[in-house]
Amino acid sequence: MSSFGTSARSATAALPEPVARAVELADRLGFTRSCRPEHGRLLQALAAGATGRIGETGTGCGVGLGWLLAGRRPGVRVVSVEREAERVAAVRELFADVPDLEVLHGDWTRIHPHGPFDLLALDGGGNGKQSAPADPERLLTPGGTLVVDDLTPLTGWPPTHRGAPDTGRTVWYDHPALLTTEVRLAPDLSTLLATRRP
Repeated sequence: MSSFGTSARSATAALPEPVARAVELADRLGFTRSCRPEHGRLLQALAAGATGRIGETGTGCGVGLGWLLAGRRPGVRVVSVEREAERVAAVRELFADVPDLEVLHGDWTRIHPHGPFDLLALDGGGNGKQSAPADPERLLTPGGTLVVDDLTPLTGWPPTHRGAPDTGRTVWYDHPALLTTEVRLAPDLSTLLATRRP
């Protein structure tokens, strides 16, 4: 998610079909905090590697979800959770024809019973920013990938974990179950990728 997400997107004609549908919905609802194309292309590529389940917190208007759907293999289940009931209803209607997709209404923890996931994108909770971090040992398959976006690139990323101030952006760096890396997608956008150790 990005505060410049929807306004920074490409023309909808250049986007995968499920993404273009979601961008149009975001425009209709005046939702401006959608997944940026740079991040979306990363989600699409990562979704192609999932073999069982993909999870997402923070559905919004379904733009990031659209990228995940565009990249997933046939038969891979996708579960997304959103707090705002109006958006849940709109995204469910938008993707009513999409098999193996469930959009849940509620807090990010509603994702728990649907895991573990091969890929889990944390954008609406569980990312350690305003809520407790998700437990990768509970929510990821061994070798599974966790994506935390909205990171402003830091010149010293990742910071040393001993004595570094808690910025709210380093919650996964020290987790013993995870290998982490920052992926710089644009000068003002980077994403934290974490892989659960086998």
